[in-house]
Amino acid sequence: MAQPPTPSLADGVADAIGFVGGALAGFWLGQWLGFDIFAAGYGSKTLLGIALVGLGGGLGLHAARRWQTSRRRKASND
Repeated sequence: MAQPPTPSLADGVADAIGFVGGALAGFWLGQWLGFDIFAAGYGSKTLLGIALVGLGGGLGLHAARRWQTSRRRKASND
């Protein structure tokens, strides 16, 4: 049975870029929708903004890992 490839520096950088990019996209979407994560207190708009940042970061990380997987498959087929 084949072992999974060991993580490389490129994998870590891709994960970080995907997470930060996704979190920023979630932040700016929240700003556009009027959800300020830096507002005083924990109102519903603040919590929705925080949730958008977390969701964006998770989706960005997921996209980065899918990209890494497809890159590995292409490399192993060549």
